[in-house]
Amino acid sequence: MSEQPRRSRPSGKPYRRPQKDPVRILAFEALRAVDERDAYANLVLPPLLRKAREQEGPDKFDARDAALATELVYGTLRRQGTYDAVIAACVDRPLREVDPPVLDVLSLGAHQLLGTRIPTHAAVSASVELARVVLGDGRAKFVNAVLRKIAQHDLDGWLEQVAPPYDDDPEDHLAVVHSHPRWIVSALWDSLGGGRAGIEDLLEADNERPEVTLVARPGRSTSEELLREEAAVAGRWSPYAVRLAEGGEPGAVDAVREGRAGVQDEGSQLVALALANVPIDGPDEKWLDGCAGPGGKAALLAALAAQRGATLLASEKQPHRAGLVAKALAGNPGPYQVIAADGTRPPWRPGSFDRVLMDVPCTGLGALRRRPEARWRRRPEDLDGFAPLQRGLLRTALESVRVGGVVGYATCSPHLAETRAVVADLLKQFPQAELIDARPMLPGVPALGEGPDVQLWPHVHGTDAMYLALIRRTG
Repeated sequence: MSEQPRRSRPSGKPYRRPQKDPVRILAFEALRAVDERDAYANLVLPPLLRKAREQEGPDKFDARDAALATELVYGTLRRQGTYDAVIAACVDRPLREVDPPVLDVLSLGAHQLLGTRIPTHAAVSASVELARVVLGDGRAKFVNAVLRKIAQHDLDGWLEQVAPPYDDDPEDHLAVVHSHPRWIVSALWDSLGGGRAGIEDLLEADNERPEVTLVARPGRSTSEELLREEAAVAGRWSPYAVRLAEGGEPGAVDAVREGRAGVQDEGSQLVALALANVPIDGPDEKWLDGCAGPGGKAALLAALAAQRGATLLASEKQPHRAGLVAKALAGNPGPYQVIAADGTRPPWRPGSFDRVLMDVPCTGLGALRRRPEARWRRRPEDLDGFAPLQRGLLRTALESVRVGGVVGYATCSPHLAETRAVVADLLKQFPQAELIDARPMLPGVPALGEGPDVQLWPHVHGTDAMYLALIRRTG
């Protein structure tokens, strides 16, 4: 049989079929989902990884491939602001005029060149090949030209060119160097109370991959059981916390699969533990989690309540999230109840509870390590949208607790408008309540500030930036 002639392009050059790289195609698909559907990477990535393993097989898509895909997605999202500044210096048009899919390929390439140890030639060639597959040959040439410009300098070299000097504009310098919107840099700096070292440490911590932390639910599991898992180490502060070393898979842990343990940041655990640790006079039988979804704190509170013979009512406004709470609490050793209800219009009577937790909806600026795309979606005006809800929920909490009982106001944001400002406003309107010093309720946890409230930090405590105020009703 005669050999079939190779197809040729009009130029006479032989046609070469683009080589599909499942790792980089997966990373590109994840970034497109984040951009087009406002999806979160932590929700998009797992099903894409499963699909790739099923389609390619374990020999062609193994754990190292999954780790690289994960790094490409999260690294690109975390450093998006920095890479946008670098790419903007290498193109002849405003970034808003670059098609979003092209910009995603360029960002993936920039991360490989500036944020990983992938060799320069491999980073460029793999990105151009990805462009050929997902964008076509014409735009692949554009990608090739831009990435070759980016490859002329390392990250430090580019930052010297694209970031304004710190002395000229400190906030903009930090925003470009550490890849955060300027308004978030300003807000975090205010929350820290000033000082260059602290804000740089915090912004750097936001760009680090967070550890996977498990919680052993009391009465159902123990930290000792979880520590028998491979690559498991004890938590820093919570007696129920166990950390998994890099690459540890929670789904492989029997206690997690069976619901006896869960994945929960240690800061979140500390909030629940602090509320449970407050001494109160009189009965201690009825606890409330007034914003219970998706159920992590509720599951820990319910287990702690069961140890004392108390019951937990877990309330969540959204029915589908209430379903997640019910799933998290299933199998709790003591009685509990899960309801779908609006916390600002509660179906329970005032003064019904001895302890109340209100972990209110917020901007989520304290969890940017876990949801890096959130920093690019949030806007300063979002604070105005959350403010009435946060105040309404704290008022409900203060009205729902009995005299002598205690309320925990928590938020996964260190922004002063969502933390101390809310508490101060409600205490003015509700004089029959007083702040309790929360620091003694977190024994062993250092650097908790001057009190009476507590702000945890990624760069200090290794947790999400959880805020907690404890308030006792006095009349």
